[in-house]
Amino acid sequence: MRRSARSIGAHPTNPRRPVCIRDHAVVPIEVVPYDRLWPQRFERTRSDLVAALAAVPVRAIEHVGSTSVPGLDAKPVLDIDVVVAREQLHPAIDALALAGYEHRGDLGIPDRHYLRAPNDGLRRRVYVVVEGSLALRNHLAVRDALRASASLRAEYAALKHGLAAELEDIDLYAAGKTGLLVRVLAEAGFTPSEIDAIRSLNRPPGPTSGLPRT
Repeated sequence: MRRSARSIGAHPTNPRRPVCIRDHAVVPIEVVPYDRLWPQRFERTRSDLVAALAAVPVRAIEHVGSTSVPGLDAKPVLDIDVVVAREQLHPAIDALALAGYEHRGDLGIPDRHYLRAPNDGLRRRVYVVVEGSLALRNHLAVRDALRASASLRAEYAALKHGLAAELEDIDLYAAGKTGLLVRVLAEAGFTPSEIDAIRSLNRPPGPTSGLPRT
């Protein structure tokens, strides 16, 4: 039997940010074989983002997540980090909003804001992240470790397929991957306090927390 959990609520930390209601349905989690078109789709999105952010100094636009790792099975949704200096965080969010993205707030993760993409047929999650932030370092460290190790890719793919077969809830799916990802981060030199912070963000939300996992 597949397991799931539901929650609903509002972001508790800053009333000026958009309310962050959990916005994913409890549905089967799809993990598919690596698609050689994913890098091309990232480049297409990157070009669109560069145009939308022409007036904002951007440090980098990074393809992260499992679709950024050649040969790794993944959920077929691109994850993209738009990296900016802290003072450019809100100008970047505003520019993307003008381009049709919907600002959904930080979803409980400091220095990383989720922008829901327009419904144009290209499945992607775009984040504006602060340069040097723990959220960005986490994304890059995991990506680079997976790119460098075939055995780690195989282990991670097997774990994801097993979780997807058992679970229907994305929060529980994310939590199930935490042990492996913590090991990767420890090997990459993250401190115990940094790892504890990341681990806490991957815990499934309680019945009233309502903090989505994207």
